[in-house]
Amino acid sequence: MQTFLQRNRLIAAASAATVVLEAGWRSGSLNTAGHAAALGRPLGAVPGPVTSPTSAGCHRLIREYDAVCVSTAAEMAELVGERMLGLTLDLPPADGDTAGFGGRTSEQVRVFDALSTRAARSVTDIARRAGLSMSTVQGSLGALDLEGVVREKETGWVRGR
Repeated sequence: MQTFLQRNRLIAAASAATVVLEAGWRSGSLNTAGHAAALGRPLGAVPGPVTSPTSAGCHRLIREYDAVCVSTAAEMAELVGERMLGLTLDLPPADGDTAGFGGRTSEQVRVFDALSTRAARSVTDIARRAGLSMSTVQGSLGALDLEGVVREKETGWVRGR
């Protein structure tokens, strides 16, 4: 059960918006919606009849979490709106930016995201946070260091110069 709830938190964090379709009063999807609301993500609900027990959760989301009542795919897309277009990386742009990553590999982006601006992190810690091998992290750090977007301190690696 705990793994299920952790997965819901990750789903909410990875989503630009959350839409719940006909959920009962006690539903796992309400857990996901609660995480999405806490993260400030847009929240939508597709309720069924007010007399249906399988709709109670959606009605609760609309009442208690200010979820938007949606009934079409277009209305669901409106929840996301400009949000997806406004997503940017903290990573400064590099020459040849064609993939939206500043011309960097996905591994380099993952390594950069695993770094802090204040707390130096070891290669082992970065590899764990990024879900990459130590050699991949070391190569990515080297490339990012050459660009000047990361630097090595005595105790590990940090973002920026």
